[in-house]
Amino acid sequence: MVNRLACRLARCGAGFTCCGTEPQRRAIIEAAMATQKSMLNNFAWDECYKVSGIEDVLTPALVIYPEIIAANLERTVALAGGDADRWRVHIKTAKLGYTVRMLVERSIRNFKCATTLELLVACQCGAADVLLAYPSVGANARRVREIAEEFLKVRISILAENEEQIRQWRGSRLGVFLDINPGMDRTGIEQSHGGEVVALVRAIGEAGLEFRGLHYYDGQYGGLDESERTTTAHDGYDRLLKIVSEVERNGKGVPEVITAGTPTFPCSLSYEGFRKGGFVHRISPGTIVYCDATSLAQLPESYGYRPAVLVITRVVSHPRAGMITCDAGHKAVSADAGVPTCVVVGHPELTPLSPSEEHLPMAVKEGAAAPHVGEALYLLPRHVCPTVNNFDCALLVRDGEIESVEKVSARGREAPLLRTAGKAVSSKG
Repeated sequence: MVNRLACRLARCGAGFTCCGTEPQRRAIIEAAMATQKSMLNNFAWDECYKVSGIEDVLTPALVIYPEIIAANLERTVALAGGDADRWRVHIKTAKLGYTVRMLVERSIRNFKCATTLELLVACQCGAADVLLAYPSVGANARRVREIAEEFLKVRISILAENEEQIRQWRGSRLGVFLDINPGMDRTGIEQSHGGEVVALVRAIGEAGLEFRGLHYYDGQYGGLDESERTTTAHDGYDRLLKIVSEVERNGKGVPEVITAGTPTFPCSLSYEGFRKGGFVHRISPGTIVYCDATSLAQLPESYGYRPAVLVITRVVSHPRAGMITCDAGHKAVSADAGVPTCVVVGHPELTPLSPSEEHLPMAVKEGAAAPHVGEALYLLPRHVCPTVNNFDCALLVRDGEIESVEKVSARGREAPLLRTAGKAVSSKG
């Protein structure tokens, strides 16, 4: 019954009152509160998050806390044995040139990205080595070549999984990582096809390109508890090392092996085989730069990570008893990871429900006082990466004061027409 009602809530969005009787409504709220194991249910208030001068802030607003970002970066490097070179950070989360420069200043200069705009921003901000970890074809591949020729001091690589993809990079200065499918079934060569990997390594050399190594993103294990996640990830790494061995038996070295996003980077760090391999091993989490309600639930509390990005919202309506609505719908706090989309910091009595574009309804726990209209609330996103991507700008807050407004430099994508297209096309607002 509860599951069916929860589905109805997802379809109704902000139209919560269409969902029937009061017992039905309470069942829906309980379903929303019964979130996945991989998400925090509440997060206590900390005065370090308070922003002064909030009366001048247009909401919803993205807020970043540089001192907490710095602490998260330092913690990650410490977990990697103090070796900043072991972290190839994915900047799909960081997005801001400000944050990328913070990474570079701390000797974290190896990056991974997913779009040409992220690649461009990384190069502009001082990256030394960037992997575009997304299959690029057509005009996208041509744009990657352009960026590579513009930033000759940056070592740039791409992913490939077949000979056609390799051939398109002939004559370029780009390195090639082969993408291995860890069972996520999103991209890559199946792990059981070691012979295919060997043949592609040979094809890279025949095309006059540099073989950089293997890329392995095991992002499908976030929902497992810590011990099961580690066991499952290590089984996958065993299979990955068999591919490395097969390549080496055929006379080729594997320079670098890249594994792990945020949920599995502890699994990668604890895997003994990566310490003994004759290759450079790098982890590639990105979410831990800012952290969110999901990553904080997935990672051991002892790691000491804290949220470095929140969204400020205001209560705009009391549509009925036991309900409030805020101005942070899914065009602000991303809903891609499910409902609830966020945790209201310091307010365990509030349960975010299914958002619409600009509205975020919340259930108020029975007997608790509802925040008044106009009151500001601080939201910890369930998935921070696309949430950051929803904003053009972020408020940089230090010691409670708004220090600057920073552009979300790598938000979205570049203009969709190559400048070299030679066509006169007008741009209209």
